[in-house]
Amino acid sequence: MFNFSIKNLKMSGLFIILIIFSVPAYANDIEAYMKDSYKYYKDGEYKDSVESLNYASQLIQQEVAERLEPFLPKPLTGWTTPNTDYHPMNASLLGGAITTKRQYNKKSSSISVQIITDSQLIQNMTMIFNNPILTTSDGGKFERVSRQKAIVKFTPDTKSGKIKLIIADRFLVLIEGQNITKKELKDYASAIDYKKLKSLP
Repeated sequence: MFNFSIKNLKMSGLFIILIIFSVPAYANDIEAYMKDSYKYYKDGEYKDSVESLNYASQLIQQEVAERLEPFLPKPLTGWTTPNTDYHPMNASLLGGAITTKRQYNKKSSSISVQIITDSQLIQNMTMIFNNPILTTSDGGKFERVSRQKAIVKFTPDTKSGKIKLIIADRFLVLIEGQNITKKELKDYASAIDYKKLKSLP
């Protein structure tokens, strides 16, 4: 019923140990859930064991999302931001992606910047980036943003658009805006430190 073995637990445990040393804020809880999981497994309580592993995994995902948050741009001049959302997405959505997102407002204008990782969507987008026909089929075109290859789509009539970037084959960056200029959209895309994002463990 469960694809669960001591080998899997040991592999998961090794992964968790590596994570623990780099995420002190969550280390104690992660370690506790891992210990609970192993104890449940030894007692034959497989459902509880899996649930404990899932809790540990969710904490790691939350830490990853929080690590991405500093890469979201600060509001540019004249703009404000009400909040920042970061959370692991449902496993059935985008392949269990981890995403962090921030909204920016200026009067009737709005722009959102989102960074996604650990998602099947990134592989799908990479295929689009490598196929000019797919890129231009919906009105997008290749442009350079901070020396990064980007797909830019902007509709002057509706003053709306979006920019997509694949960074280090690990991160999908999405910038979307309504009632904006193309320059405003690209300004937010350019405000991200892609060099540091690439070096993120």
